[in-house]
Amino acid sequence: MDNNLKKVAILGRPNVGKSSLFNRLARQRDAITSDMSGTTRDVKKRVVTISENRDFEVLDTGGIDYSSELFSKVAEFSLRAAKEADIVIYMVDGKKLPEEEDRELFYQLQELNKPLALVVNKIDNDKEEEKYWNFFEFGAEATFPMSVSHNRYFNDFYKWLEELIPPREESEPLELEASDEADPFGEFISDINDTPQDEDDNEIRVAIIGRVNTGKSSLLNALLQEERSVVSDVAGTTIDPIDESIEYKDSKITFVDTAGIRRRGKIVGIEKYALGRTEAMLEKADIALLMIDATTGVMELDERIAGLIEKFRMGALIVINKWDIRGEKSYEEAVEDIRDELKFLHYAPLITISAKTGMRVHKILDQITDIYGRYKQRIPTSQLNDTVREAISRHHVPSHHGAVVKIKFATQYQTKPPKIALIVNRPNFLHFSYIRYLSNYIRSKFDFEGVPLDIVARKRGERFEEDDEF
Repeated sequence: MDNNLKKVAILGRPNVGKSSLFNRLARQRDAITSDMSGTTRDVKKRVVTISENRDFEVLDTGGIDYSSELFSKVAEFSLRAAKEADIVIYMVDGKKLPEEEDRELFYQLQELNKPLALVVNKIDNDKEEEKYWNFFEFGAEATFPMSVSHNRYFNDFYKWLEELIPPREESEPLELEASDEADPFGEFISDINDTPQDEDDNEIRVAIIGRVNTGKSSLLNALLQEERSVVSDVAGTTIDPIDESIEYKDSKITFVDTAGIRRRGKIVGIEKYALGRTEAMLEKADIALLMIDATTGVMELDERIAGLIEKFRMGALIVINKWDIRGEKSYEEAVEDIRDELKFLHYAPLITISAKTGMRVHKILDQITDIYGRYKQRIPTSQLNDTVREAISRHHVPSHHGAVVKIKFATQYQTKPPKIALIVNRPNFLHFSYIRYLSNYIRSKFDFEGVPLDIVARKRGERFEEDDEF
């Protein structure tokens, strides 16, 4: 055997698919695979050839498991194989959420300072692809989705191996030539409408929305600290939206107490007119306070009303009212219920209050001014590009059927809400899931709590329309 062959070790906890990947690479079934944890107990080796006669030795190790003395010994052999290898592959089960034991083992392997890929196996169809993004928190230099059993998503994985393993006929490893192209992130994009930053804009329009009788009028009165809006136990007392303004911390906050939004089939006469007024007002609002009744939880109509926040791209605060009479429901249960039902408002903070007793109502004004500050913020282009470059280095932009997709530049071209443009060589091929990954990464670096973040992909020279968003 050629001792100069690169050694590739496959590691992972039991039953994540290591032997199946070994078989796929070796194109033969000599490693026993089964659903029973810990089937592979020693290190199996096989010389493998992939594209352009690239030869390497693949090592299939036993599952890393410290639950018994025997398995602990297997784990010891597995980690020893990783130390001897040139390239390490760590596999996890993509059908499960990331586990702390996997993180610790992966970080232990990172300390070896060797090429290391995180392979998220069992991503068997497009619907399960979202689960793959959960594993980016590991911070791996190379992360690949995979379905070994269905032979899916192998192309990028093979390309990664090809970069690390030289072809047989090359006596020396090939060196990549330095690119003559200037730093693509340093390019200046001249056609983006760079609107001036409104640093002195401190007039905030706030919409109070929610189902009938969730306490909208009571909340307005509590915030204004006086009875300016008629409060009644009869659903629908407030008909016309009522604008009321207060000064707070150098800001002018204007509340619009909306008419109770009713089920479509029950809107008649003046109430139908009031709903039209409400939507017209929402179009001009900056921030929405979404009222949820703690005694009933999220209902179908709550979801439809919450959809108006998405439609008009407002900042958002979820206000859980009647917290003092909620019954036995814990805070954790209430939050879990709301987050599960209103997934599209994942960025909105929550606050529990009692508009009737005034409990925690005073904190809402601070939340409004903080959210508005984030709603109108503009990220400096250099910082934004540093962040996007960092995100891409952690996970490269996926190719599209072999076509290379490159993000050349990023800039924020609008505020209220923040809108970011990506200049891409093939914008139509930038997958929505990668857009979501970038959005989450940008959120992790900059404070956008309570604020929607829109990202558009365009070729250089294309205009950016108001409704171009992901």
